[in-house]
Amino acid sequence: MMARYGMLIDTTKCIGCFSCRTACQRQNDLLPEQDFIRFEQREVGTLPDVNVENIPLQCMHCEDAPCAQVCPTGAAHMGADGIVEVDEGRCIGCLYCMAACPYQVRVRNPQTGTVDKCRFCTVSAEQTGTKMCTCVEACLTGARIFGDLDDPDSQLVREIARTKASPIAGDLTKSKVFYVR
Repeated sequence: MMARYGMLIDTTKCIGCFSCRTACQRQNDLLPEQDFIRFEQREVGTLPDVNVENIPLQCMHCEDAPCAQVCPTGAAHMGADGIVEVDEGRCIGCLYCMAACPYQVRVRNPQTGTVDKCRFCTVSAEQTGTKMCTCVEACLTGARIFGDLDDPDSQLVREIARTKASPIAGDLTKSKVFYVR
């Protein structure tokens, strides 16, 4: 049976160092102005005990992916492993997927006009056989965990249960990225 990949991001551990984003940019040969991981910050707490929470956002690999539903060419589609993929050769740059994404995490390549996004490093996994995301490997604080959501013994599933992690927007799109906040 094929794995159903997902990720946990623990914002209580994230220090906003951007090492995940930088590693992702290098891994995917992105232009300096492109990134598949964007950071938002919010203040939490009340004075005098206020902290800044760093919230890395990326493709949520939704099971009910709005981007794939509106793509007129099928360039945005769900792969057999449940990862939302983009076939760059079929993308016509209409930007419908960008408009449909409730997380605003798609990126337009200014040179080609095509749209792309986080791939859970499927390209590198196919080439190296690592089955690991570059952003997870680069995280200095261990704020990211990647794994099979259907494997009850995986570190990912155990940590989601232990921390009561949930998708950032609830069940809006059946996201496969869970957050500890």
